[in-house]
Amino acid sequence: MQIEIVNGANLNLLGKREPHIYGSETFEAYLEKLREKYPQVEIGYFQSNIEGELINRLHEVGFSAKGIILNAGAYTHTSIALADAIRSIKTPVIEVHISNIFAREPFRHKSYISMVSVGIISGLGLQGYDLAIEYFLNS
Repeated sequence: MQIEIVNGANLNLLGKREPHIYGSETFEAYLEKLREKYPQVEIGYFQSNIEGELINRLHEVGFSAKGIILNAGAYTHTSIALADAIRSIKTPVIEVHISNIFAREPFRHKSYISMVSVGIISGLGLQGYDLAIEYFLNS
């Protein structure tokens, strides 16, 4: 079973960027823990700060993976193109946010990704990725 994690803008700075919001663990360290916890799952990982590269990755894995976990970062609130890419693929997508986007600035309350995702996990820290994997394992 293949599950792809796609992280967007500024998520390469996890562990350094605003640790009071996002925590102090790097995503690479967390990814190792996920791979150890779920050895039966091939967990792919892609991160980019470039919207078009995120779209290209969705196209690449969107017809073969069992599920996609997408944290589009700030593109969540601005990218109709990412929403269109999700509409265009067959693989279901779960939207994940480390922070609770509804407890932050008002512009973060709008998501173009939510309407085309099977679900959203927001505000549970890195554990949101784990919960998304559990969903795909049990669906």
